[in-house]
Amino acid sequence: MSRFFPEPSECGRRAIFDTTQIRTYAGEHLQLSLADIPADGEVPWHEHANEQMGMIVSGRAMFYIGDEVKEVGPGDFYLMPGGVRHRVVPIDGPVQALDVFHPVRSEYR
Repeated sequence: MSRFFPEPSECGRRAIFDTTQIRTYAGEHLQLSLADIPADGEVPWHEHANEQMGMIVSGRAMFYIGDEVKEVGPGDFYLMPGGVRHRVVPIDGPVQALDVFHPVRSEYR
């Protein structure tokens, strides 16, 4: 076991919102989450206290954050401040996104 290079077995894995698979890893203050949203999936409206920002790795999606809506694709960044409602809907295929959370979401460990 390495202090700096986690093995896959040391990462959290879970399904969220019924269809989205995430793989997570947390340090003391930050947490990464690699989300795989299937073409027929969706991350429905929700909010949480944690600040969340990320980048689209592959695919395209409509992001609804607060009162803004934007189509995003590979390399695009986004920010969800804590307490702001948001939703993600894939466009024409699956989407993979890398999210960073602060503070760590203990339920995603």
